[in-house]
Amino acid sequence: MRFNAKDLASLARRPSGCFDKEGKLKICRVVGDEKLIEPRERWCRLKGNLLFLMKNKSSEASEVLILERCWIVEFRSKTDVSIVLKFQSGEPDLYLEAASKPDCESWAVALGQANSEGLQNKIQQLRRLIMEIKEERSSDEARQFLPSSQVDSLGEPQFTSIQRIANEPKLEFSLACKDLAAATRDRKLNTFIQISVVHPAEHILTRYSSTEIVEGTRDPLFLTGVTFPPEYPIYEETKIKLTVYDVKDKSQDTVRTGVLPDHKEPRADVGRSFLGCTTFRVGDLVKSKEQQLTLTLRTSDGGRTVGTIEVNLVKMGELEDGETDHVTTDAQDQKCALVRECTATEGISGKDNLPSLNAVLKNPICKLYRFPTSDNKWMRIREQMAETTLSFHVPKELINLHIKEDMRRNQELKDLGELAPHWDNMRRSVIAHCDQMLSMYQDTLAELGKHAGSSFKSSCSKGEKTLEFIPINLHLQRMHVHSPRLKDALYDVITVGAPAAHFQGFKNGGLRKLLSKFEAERRNAGYQCIYYSPENTAKAKEVLSNINHLQPLISSHADLLLNSASQHSPDSLKNSLKMLSEKTELFVHAFKDQLVRSALLALYTARPGCVLKQPAVPRNSAEEGGDLQHQDHPSQIKRQDSIPHHSEYDEEEWDRVWANVGKSLNCVIAMVDRLLEKDNISNIKEGENDPSAADCKVLHTGGDWYEQLYPLVITLKDCMGEVVTRAKQSMAFVLLQELACGLPQCLMLTLRRDIVFSQALAGLVCGFIIKLHTGLHDQGFLQQLHTVGLLVQYEGLLSTYSEEAGMLEDMAVGISDLQKVMFKVIEAKSEDFLPVITGRREHYVIEVQLPAKMFELLPQEIKQGKLLRMYPVLFNVGINEQQTLAERFGDTTLQENINQESLELLKEYYKLFTEKMPPDCLPHFQEQNDLKGLLENLHQNIQAKKRKNVEIVWLAAMICRKLNGVRFTCCKSAKDRTSMSVTLEQCSILRDEHQLHKDFFIRALDCMRREGCRIENVLKNVKCRKYAFNMIQLMAFPKYYRPPEGTYGKADT
Repeated sequence: MRFNAKDLASLARRPSGCFDKEGKLKICRVVGDEKLIEPRERWCRLKGNLLFLMKNKSSEASEVLILERCWIVEFRSKTDVSIVLKFQSGEPDLYLEAASKPDCESWAVALGQANSEGLQNKIQQLRRLIMEIKEERSSDEARQFLPSSQVDSLGEPQFTSIQRIANEPKLEFSLACKDLAAATRDRKLNTFIQISVVHPAEHILTRYSSTEIVEGTRDPLFLTGVTFPPEYPIYEETKIKLTVYDVKDKSQDTVRTGVLPDHKEPRADVGRSFLGCTTFRVGDLVKSKEQQLTLTLRTSDGGRTVGTIEVNLVKMGELEDGETDHVTTDAQDQKCALVRECTATEGISGKDNLPSLNAVLKNPICKLYRFPTSDNKWMRIREQMAETTLSFHVPKELINLHIKEDMRRNQELKDLGELAPHWDNMRRSVIAHCDQMLSMYQDTLAELGKHAGSSFKSSCSKGEKTLEFIPINLHLQRMHVHSPRLKDALYDVITVGAPAAHFQGFKNGGLRKLLSKFEAERRNAGYQCIYYSPENTAKAKEVLSNINHLQPLISSHADLLLNSASQHSPDSLKNSLKMLSEKTELFVHAFKDQLVRSALLALYTARPGCVLKQPAVPRNSAEEGGDLQHQDHPSQIKRQDSIPHHSEYDEEEWDRVWANVGKSLNCVIAMVDRLLEKDNISNIKEGENDPSAADCKVLHTGGDWYEQLYPLVITLKDCMGEVVTRAKQSMAFVLLQELACGLPQCLMLTLRRDIVFSQALAGLVCGFIIKLHTGLHDQGFLQQLHTVGLLVQYEGLLSTYSEEAGMLEDMAVGISDLQKVMFKVIEAKSEDFLPVITGRREHYVIEVQLPAKMFELLPQEIKQGKLLRMYPVLFNVGINEQQTLAERFGDTTLQENINQESLELLKEYYKLFTEKMPPDCLPHFQEQNDLKGLLENLHQNIQAKKRKNVEIVWLAAMICRKLNGVRFTCCKSAKDRTSMSVTLEQCSILRDEHQLHKDFFIRALDCMRREGCRIENVLKNVKCRKYAFNMIQLMAFPKYYRPPEGTYGKADT
């Protein structure tokens, strides 16, 4: 080997910092295992693949070793500090001994990497670091945002923010490639682009999203764009890296569908190969005149050009016009002309007025698409998905109400007084069980209070006891469509797992079967207790609720009446009397029921030592309380003692006690009329007298008013208190029978029903709030809302086989219970816009709060507090392999009955709508015959009993949209089957309402399923980008419910 001795000597004398490693080593030559001489200490310097040996640090190099075609033998014992350098040429080995074990290991690594092979490995490693290894997923995977601490570090003063419209995504762009170079000429490229973000504060590459795969072309135009939601920390200084890959086999494309550990990359040869990459600054795109960048794609070493990539800034509300390009359609070798450039036009109507839903929605995920229309124009679609804080807020509010209601009930049972031994033992047992259930509710509320982090419950957590009241995977799925010739449109669907008690299980069926069985068993338990029908127990709860609501109101108005009398204020006196009369008449009316009288008698028989006498013919209670204006003077009212225990019981006694309230009120009214009449006469006579004498008269008269009204008001309160005591005890006795007849099943069924209802209500509140916000400027919808009510349509995809049949039974009861929920819109008095829930089981009112400006947009009826009614309907069609078993070997009666019942309710709603709403109320209701035809078509499909007749849910969804309803889609976990249904619905809307090119229907469907919000939903739930289907399952699915290749496989659900 030739070398320049002077240059080597000069290199050896360079300063210490110029070497890769230097230090003292003992060195000698070795043949076999024998050392030729004793090791001598040398100062060694390593530079590249040259090892200089010197007697000391300042002397000349005595020997230079070229570290090529050699390898290191390192001794692994803890005490050995030597290594041997072996040469392929056969010359003697070099023995090197260090001063310590760490020093020995350090030299072994340095010498091992010094040859040209080690340098080549280092170069390859650096290339991989630059191109791939530096890319990493964030802890919440590609779609999750940076932690708040990092967001804070990227403060506005430090970086340049992107100007944007409020509540709109910060940045959106579309992508296309041209003239991509293939490895071989015959190779047809199947390409996609991976988008990564370089955050300016950290200079770390985070994988963000991917486009769909475009097959068989070197000029792919991607339908899936890139969108960054409002909360994403992106600035003009942010860099975006675009990497183009060629997919060899979509079914093996695990890189884009599977989960990768943090800081790890898949092997490059698995399913895809790298073509090229490029990077651009966000500011360059935003500030470019044409709002477009054309970038060069280069290979990993930055040398060879492999094509170009075009980045087009997208603004929803701008039309595309200008030059055309070509995109491969679904049909093989077919081309379709598509437009490219953008020109600004009028934006979406009322977009600036679209209110913020930040109090309700969290963690939005956005996707952007552009699809061709049938007339070769672009339409733009923004797909959004967001979880909601209501997933936890509503259940916590409900559980809190359950606790208060159950505590009142337990106290009412204790206040029943003395009972015979049989009934007393029954009461003790009931209270003990109720206390246990109350404790369980309190523990659940405490656990939910500790919950922090995500505001949704994943499908993997559906069986957790502490989260059983929380809806599964509740999300808003929204599609915003901007078409060239049509008005912009929003389409919302609420996706949620079927409301069901998963922790309690479905071994014995669901609520529908369990409630029916329980009611039959309770009828046969009459020898132990008194049987009251479900209607009577519901009436008893209603009476107790009215008592608790009206008694404090009447007392308050009575006090206001006395206050007005003491102030001698005629106008205030009249107003107070009016309110007192209204509330008292409601109070009296609440007890016009035979149930109270019969329950009082039953309670009397349960007292120790009771004796019955035959009553006289009972008077009509309605007649006694019907005319409150013609009752006796209070001097004729005889006060009654409490219910007797050891005397004869008179059934007419209750009628007298109940009627005394009305008589007392009439006495108060008569006295007020007399006082006001005297006051008017007195004012006329004193009008011309001395003013000071008039003042004295006023003071004297004021005192007379209070003194004359006070005993009458006290009598009214006493009579009312007597009625309340008796009514409360009698109704509590009715509830005691209900509980005693079915312990502990009754309480367990109540718990199960509460769990299912909680999940259903959380979804309903979310859907109502979103519908209200989007319809604030639609006067027709607002009129429909307070005149008819809101249609809420649930699409179920559960099978009627095995456990899912129990889930469907739970779901049917939970949705049916929503009919008893009323909504009320109020003006928010603070910055807290979360809804407030009041009421009791079977009668809840949801108060939705709106800011003042939005509240002013509502009709007067809604602003005055009119209660808004809900019409929930459920249409279910099982589509999986279990439904195949149910149809062939099992029973589908449950599904048929649910669909038929919902059809009847839907017809009832349509009838109300046609009767109460004017024909021209809403533009899209001009096709009344169309709606009638759709209902008839739905009826025929339900009667047909066709297997997996998905047309039922398609028709129901279409009718719901035409009737301005709220759409829900549910399966077991709202993850897999729900994703197939939602994406199919979105593409069907684009085809039917927005002229999606027929040749692009399947491709659009695959785009949304492969790269859309729903695959992100799967990732959020199971940490894996794969729908939980296998090939055998998919064979049983209807054609359009099957996901694209490479997006499904084994995954926990």
